[in-house]
Amino acid sequence: MDHVLGHFAVPGRTAVVMTMGALHEGHATLIRAAREHVGRKGFVIVTVFVNPLQFGAGEDLDRYPRTLDADLKTAERAGADIVFAPSAGEIYPDGTPRITLRAGAMGERLEGASRPGHFDGMLTVVAKLLHLTRPDVAFFGQKDAQQLALIRRMVRDLNFGVEIVGVPTVREEDGLALSSRNRYLSPQERRTALSLSQALFAGRDRHAAQEALRARAREVPATHARAEALSALGESRAAADAHAVAQAAPAGPAAVRAAARLVLDEAARLDPPLELDYLALVDPSDFTEIDDDFTGEAVLAVAARVGTTRLIDNIPLTFGAPS
Repeated sequence: MDHVLGHFAVPGRTAVVMTMGALHEGHATLIRAAREHVGRKGFVIVTVFVNPLQFGAGEDLDRYPRTLDADLKTAERAGADIVFAPSAGEIYPDGTPRITLRAGAMGERLEGASRPGHFDGMLTVVAKLLHLTRPDVAFFGQKDAQQLALIRRMVRDLNFGVEIVGVPTVREEDGLALSSRNRYLSPQERRTALSLSQALFAGRDRHAAQEALRARAREVPATHARAEALSALGESRAAADAHAVAQAAPAGPAAVRAAARLVLDEAARLDPPLELDYLALVDPSDFTEIDDDFTGEAVLAVAARVGTTRLIDNIPLTFGAPS
């Protein structure tokens, strides 16, 4: 498979999957989704570039895994037509560019607060790679939810003629989200790292249980006559109990945060401990924390360090189920 991008004519649509290499099953899933989307007549490009602009002081730029030979094989098996693997000098021929993109306030929250300048560098290289590959559609993983949201905002605000598709997070059998950084974890650190996904699942399960209670509460009879009729069937007490529990339970977002926080607090006492960076329940349109009366799509996100490895994860939730 080629790994140099040239001029080409494609009869169908072109898709791009942007990576920093060290490809795993999560990347392969993105590539397969791109291939399915454009079909046999389409063209799938995979970019492999470890972008120095999105690494801050003390981060793992130098030790970030670089496995191009293996990446070429993975990309080919997953259905890529070409791998574009430029050097830093090819992407930034004059060194650090003088003109870059700014992520704005949305890029200063959560990951942006923990990694100042990270999203500016990310958007700059994504913009350059979109110009260089000129795709009709680009695929990104939902595991990097804030990155995905910022790319969508950039494409919309700056009128890029490209469709952005998010692909659900791929997880290992034990629930850990696939990441190139997982290879840094020792067996003991990996056990602690599982607390990230466990916290998210606890929040999700608490939300599902609360929604089920509210649904049951809506079945409480509206009239005394109906209540008496159902009482003969032994239903009204169960419905009333569900209503009482639903009314007494914490508000949806608060309950979700509390359930996830409990798991993370326990993980902080493990050996090695989980060092929490943030736990947030946010509106994906701007990544601000949602209020207790919020309705719509939300993202429960977490970031933490285990040993020297920093990991992120998230899951989508929906608040305000229809009556």
